[in-house]
Amino acid sequence: VSTELSQGCARGCDLCSEFNGCLRCSPKLFILLERNDIRQIGICLPSCPLGYFGLRNTDMNKCIKCKIENCESCFSRNFCTKCKEGLYLHKGRCYVTCPEGYAAANGTMECSSPAQCEMSEWGPWGPCSKKRKLCGFKKGNEDRTRRILQAPSGDVSLCPATTEVRRCTVQKNQCPEGKRKKKEEQGKQDNGNRNRKDSKDTKSGTKKRKNKQRGATVPATPASPAQ
Repeated sequence: VSTELSQGCARGCDLCSEFNGCLRCSPKLFILLERNDIRQIGICLPSCPLGYFGLRNTDMNKCIKCKIENCESCFSRNFCTKCKEGLYLHKGRCYVTCPEGYAAANGTMECSSPAQCEMSEWGPWGPCSKKRKLCGFKKGNEDRTRRILQAPSGDVSLCPATTEVRRCTVQKNQCPEGKRKKKEEQGKQDNGNRNRKDSKDTKSGTKKRKNKQRGATVPATPASPAQ
């Protein structure tokens, strides 16, 4: 840096050199160093040009060149905010096409993630079920759904899931068909017990009749009077 200071600095420059241009800009202005052969010429600007970002400092505000390839403007040295014409912006980088699983949103040159799909609110949780049944279990699953309102470039495959499933626990209750079946089985069992009892009573009655016949006495025939 030349130490030869000129008497008349350019507007907005507080300190300058004939060889290196401005050395210190007025507050709120940014200093931009442009290379001219082997020299760097300092100029003062209200904002930084394309390809640079402004870095404010208590000592002096500077324009720093973006280090990202094909970047037109950047937020920091390694994060692009706008790519050169015809290129797509994705997570601070510039691409010829959007990375796999991403698409340009709403006609812009910014690649949107699946999370940027416009989705409806989740619906209420459905009833707890297991194998499409609503009874006869204690632990099952319940689900809820939502709709895709708008997808990037109309490709719904880029959007998140529209169905969500979670485990659920309920008080186990008997299915109606199970109750009928159990009742029928109970009825059959009662009929079987009744039939066995009737059969037993029949056998007992037969046995009693046989025993009664065996113990019966034959009445004596009265003797005829002697002639």
